[in-house]
Amino acid sequence: MTLDRSAGLLETARALAAGETTSRTLVAEALARIDASQGSLNAFRIVRAEAALAEADAADAELAAGAHRPLLGVPVAVKDDMDVAGEPTAFGCRGEYPPVAEDGEAVRRLRAAGAVIVGKTNTCELGQWPFTEGPAFGATRNPWSPDHTPGGSSGGSAAAVAAGLVPAALGSDGAGSVRIPASWTHLIGIKPQRGRISTWPRGESFQGITVNGTLARTVADAALLLDAASGNHERDPHRPPALTVSDSVGRDPGRLRVALSLKPPFTALPARLLPEVRAQVVQLAEKLAALGHVVEEADPPYGQIGLTFLPRATVGLAEHVREAPFPALLDRRTHGAARLGRVLGGIPLRAARRAEAVLHRRIGGFFTSYDVILAPTTAAPPPRIGAMLELSGPATDRAMIAACPYAWPWNVLGWPGVNVPAGFVAGGLPVGAQLLGPANSEPLLVSLAAQLEAELRWHEAWPPRQFATDSPAV
Repeated sequence: MTLDRSAGLLETARALAAGETTSRTLVAEALARIDASQGSLNAFRIVRAEAALAEADAADAELAAGAHRPLLGVPVAVKDDMDVAGEPTAFGCRGEYPPVAEDGEAVRRLRAAGAVIVGKTNTCELGQWPFTEGPAFGATRNPWSPDHTPGGSSGGSAAAVAAGLVPAALGSDGAGSVRIPASWTHLIGIKPQRGRISTWPRGESFQGITVNGTLARTVADAALLLDAASGNHERDPHRPPALTVSDSVGRDPGRLRVALSLKPPFTALPARLLPEVRAQVVQLAEKLAALGHVVEEADPPYGQIGLTFLPRATVGLAEHVREAPFPALLDRRTHGAARLGRVLGGIPLRAARRAEAVLHRRIGGFFTSYDVILAPTTAAPPPRIGAMLELSGPATDRAMIAACPYAWPWNVLGWPGVNVPAGFVAGGLPVGAQLLGPANSEPLLVSLAAQLEAELRWHEAWPPRQFATDSPAV
C-alpha cells in the first residue's frame, strides 16, 4: 500500500506501525518526488538515495520483528547545517566539502526514533538571509509561486514539506529562519526553547541565538518531530527541562490573555507592516477572540533589544568564516558581516550576553499580564527570486529588516515561538503569524496552535501545482 503525499508524519508512522505499508515503499516514493522536483523546486542540496533505501530496509526488518519506535521507517529531511554521518555539511557555501564522521546530536536522536534521513535541504550561505538561493546550488523556489522565494534560511526544508516531498523536516532558526519560511510556505514552524533540540557539535550556535526547530503541515506533526529530535548532548550548555510537547495537541489551552503586537521591535532601519499582512494577522486575532480568548493590542517592552542581537549574530558568523575551508568562495556580504563580528567580539559581545538576563526580567514581566503574544511573522509576503541576491551588504540589511522585522527578538531571549498560517495575500502568497511565549512555553503555544488549526483547517490547502518538471516554471 502507498500513502498519498498528503499523509503527514503521524499518519505515516501509524501506517508503518500497523503494517499497512513499508518503509522502502515510502522512502522510494519520497525519493521519486524529490528527483522529479529538483529541476524546478530545488529543495535539496544532498539526496541520500542509496543510503536511505538501505536504512528503509533495516527499518522494515525491525518493524517485521515487532519493534516500536516513534518514527520507525518514516522519511524526513534535515537542513544542510546539520551533520549527517558520511555526508558533507556545506551550510549553503560553495566548494567540495568533505563528509563528516558523525551525526550531529539532533540527527542522532532522529535516527534513534527510527527516522530515515532522505536528504539535506538547501539553505543560503551560513544561514544569513531570508531567501534560499546562491551560487552554490541555485535558487530554491516556493511551491505556492515559483517566482518567489520560500524564505530562509530553512527554505529548502520548508519547500520540501510544503510540496509534499517529505512529511516533515528539521530547520534552524537564528533570526526567524524556521518561522519565516514556514510563514511564506503555509506551514507550522516551531522554534523551541534554546537547548530543547541540541545544536551539538556546537554547544551554542551563533552565540546562542540559533536553535534547531521543526517544519510540518500540522501542529501534531511538528510537535511529534520536535519530541523525536529533542534532548541534549552531555556537553550542551543549555539543558531545559524535558517536555513531551505532543501531549499538548488537542488539550484545551483554557481562556488565555493574548497580546496582539503589531509594532515592529526597535531596529536602526525602518520597517512597516504592510496592510495586507496586517489584515490577515488581525483576522487571526479575531478568531482567537471568537474562541473565547481575551485579545487586546499591546507590545512587549523590547527597548533597544536590537543592540544585543547584532554582536551575537556577527560574532557567530565570524566564527563560521574562520572555520570555512574555502573562504575565498564566500559572498562579499559574508566577509563584511564577519569583519564587523571581529570588531564586536570583545566588550560589545560580553555586554550583549549580559543584557539577556535583563531582557528576560523586563519582557518576562509582560507575561504577568498576558499569556501569549500574537504577532506577524513577517511584515511582507515572500519576495521574488533574485530580489536580494545581488544587493550590497547595507542594501540587503535594509531589505531584510523591511520584510522580516518581527522574528529575531525571540532568538535573543531564547524562548519558544510557533508560526501558524495566517492566510494568503494578493497572488496567492502565504503569510503567517507567530504565537510567542516565555521560557519553556512550548506546550501552551502548541495547544493554542492546535486549537486554531482545528477551526481553520489550514493543512487542507495545498499549493496550486506540483513541482515535477525539469525546468523552473517562471
